[in-house]
Amino acid sequence: MTDSPTVFIVDDDQAVRDSLKFLVESNGQEAQAYASAVTFLENYTPDIPGCLLLDVRMPEMNGFELQKELQRRNITLPIIFVSAHGTVPTAVRALKLGAVDFIMKPFNNTALLEKIDQAIESDKIQRQQFCLRQAIAKRMAHLTPREQDVMRLIVEGMPAKKIAEQLGISNKTVDVHRSHIMEKLEIKSVAELVKMVVTLNNTDH
Repeated sequence: MTDSPTVFIVDDDQAVRDSLKFLVESNGQEAQAYASAVTFLENYTPDIPGCLLLDVRMPEMNGFELQKELQRRNITLPIIFVSAHGTVPTAVRALKLGAVDFIMKPFNNTALLEKIDQAIESDKIQRQQFCLRQAIAKRMAHLTPREQDVMRLIVEGMPAKKIAEQLGISNKTVDVHRSHIMEKLEIKSVAELVKMVVTLNNTDH
């Protein structure tokens, strides 16, 4: 994954595209502008971090249709709608569908740049969390089914004696499984184990 975030601009008005691109680049950020949602989809690579400045009304595919298509593809690039045709219901719809903001044209340059910075930071954190969950899942894939059973009960707070009773194994066997779990997951405490499981299950993105 590249570390350089890019601000993607999708607007069918060339003057607006050029203006936004100039504004973003003058702020020291990379920008790519597209005249249509279709062209953007043809060129976008999901592993490029950043955010999307998106118009609502466009031919072929409008902003909402692009937003839904990105969701269908499990692409979580933060979207800031920038539109001259915004109404309260339109803005509410955009935000309910997951957009991070809805800004009316004409807009305040400083305010927009702040929103862009926030969206890029949000995307960065989200990608870091995704990579962390992948790394945890990869380690947990090495656990045997029995080790997964023991791990689940440890995380639930069950003491070793109760785990042994529930699984029909000896206390010593529970200790062996626990040792293997810690070794395979590269951790030293139950607190770390609980944190890993919580992180893995935290898929609110």
